[in-house]
Amino acid sequence: MEAMMPDTFESLNLADARRMIDAGLATAEAAGVRCSIAVVDAGGNLIAFLRQDGAMTGSAELAINKAYSARVFNNSTDVLGKLAQPGAELFGIQHSHAGKVVAFGGGSPVRYNASIIGAVGVSGGSVEQDMEIADMAQIAVANGETDHKG
Repeated sequence: MEAMMPDTFESLNLADARRMIDAGLATAEAAGVRCSIAVVDAGGNLIAFLRQDGAMTGSAELAINKAYSARVFNNSTDVLGKLAQPGAELFGIQHSHAGKVVAFGGGSPVRYNASIIGAVGVSGGSVEQDMEIADMAQIAVANGETDHKG
């Protein structure tokens, strides 16, 4: 019998990611924003992605990279942006990780039971709109409403 490696951490899964994308999409549509939404798991790997018709082409890569950045640095990308300003302690960090780091709002880690289990990234609206859409996507798996079995 082939031994399986056990999951040793909690993570968002596809069902969670779909709920998050649906919630983000509803928020974007209500605001008249055409955007891209990406969800990554606890390892920073892409689980699900959506690009609305009419969303800027460049928003796709930005959404994915915002989610990745939020996960690997365990911080929202707007906070990362403040830390990356000239003179701040993480100045220049946006040049790390093969240029995948995004240091402005729209990426947020997803927390559950004091653990980060993934992240969401949104791009296509203003920074404030992207942040709002990401926040609404997170609410879809808040308060224990997650299937994150790993």
